[in-house]
Amino acid sequence: MLSLDFINTVAFAGLVLFLGHAVRRVAPVLSRYNVPAPVIGGLLVAVAVTAARAQGVTLVTFDTRLQAPLMIAFFTTIGFGASLSLLKVGGPQVLIFTLLCTVLAIVQNVMGAGLAALLGQHPLFGVLNGSVTLTGGPATGLAFAPLFEKAGVPGASTVAVASAMAGIISGGLIGGPIGTLLVRRHRLAQAHAALPTDPPIAQQIVEDQLTDVAPSVPAGEDKESYALLKALVVILAAMWAGSVVSARLEASGLTLPAYIGAMLVAAVIRNLDDATGMVGLSQRTIDDLGNVALSLFLVLALMTLRLWELAGLALPMIVILTFQVGLIGAVCFWPVFPWMGKDYDAAVMSGGLCGFMLGTTANAMANMEALVDRYGPAPRAFLVVPMVGAFFIDFINAVLITVCLNIWR
Repeated sequence: MLSLDFINTVAFAGLVLFLGHAVRRVAPVLSRYNVPAPVIGGLLVAVAVTAARAQGVTLVTFDTRLQAPLMIAFFTTIGFGASLSLLKVGGPQVLIFTLLCTVLAIVQNVMGAGLAALLGQHPLFGVLNGSVTLTGGPATGLAFAPLFEKAGVPGASTVAVASAMAGIISGGLIGGPIGTLLVRRHRLAQAHAALPTDPPIAQQIVEDQLTDVAPSVPAGEDKESYALLKALVVILAAMWAGSVVSARLEASGLTLPAYIGAMLVAAVIRNLDDATGMVGLSQRTIDDLGNVALSLFLVLALMTLRLWELAGLALPMIVILTFQVGLIGAVCFWPVFPWMGKDYDAAVMSGGLCGFMLGTTANAMANMEALVDRYGPAPRAFLVVPMVGAFFIDFINAVLITVCLNIWR
């Protein structure tokens, strides 16, 4: 048996991460449906460990002490994305789309809890197969899994990954066809004239809004290194202050994930910096650090999955997820399409919504890119959907899940 300490475990996780990237390259279907490389690599290890366990063999033991800090670091970077100035750039449509997605996340959880109860499961089992893993994706599911297990949902981590993977595949499968159906049914292809702004330029508006605004770099310091160091220190400071906030909130009797305090502190810092420019944060650099933390966290979490815990839960999961996919598909026709303008951009947004309300923002972008490649640019859709999918809904979803945990615990 191989026994790894926490440094060796992270090193092993890094190798497994790049194994996932290699598998994606040789199996294009995985890239087509935006299955993340950390998920691929981590699941391969989990399958190998499970197969060995079936033979009475323990292949390896991991020290996952760094898993929680990496998870908190990632969600702290999500908090830094909750910029009110970014909301203003998107205008009323970003607000409307955010509200629609918030209501949808609530419905996902209420419907999931109701179906779970009817199927003889804990209501939180339905929530876990609701906005936790569908709107939130595998990272949110794995982050909240320990709290769900404490609340009475056995095998929550394994259920979370299975649900998230089903959502990612479903979001990639139905988003493009729904957008295409809307375009054809309302004859939007004929009415849509080519616009001078293409999707990448529209996305640049978002990126420019959150570019590093530091007034100067100290003499002798490399600009990129200084920006990286500053972002890292601010993330760590937010995690430190956030741990104090979380402790105070938990002392009041609330059930909270470990990262909530850090995410709230990060949002405050983000908006204070937007107003004063005192720190000069670069959201692009923060996001890069967040993606590194996310990748390693996912691999660490997935390598230790107990896949055998899915036995007996497959049927309830399939029933709940079938209803969830049907819900998201239906709301694209109403109210999302008419409320977002009943035009070509609204049809593209509907395809994008399928992506990130069932899977990830990567699914949303892939769905929309497939539509614009065929019918022409949709700059408004490429401005609104990434803002909501990548910044606002993750923040809101964490609050909604916390409320559900405190209602049904």
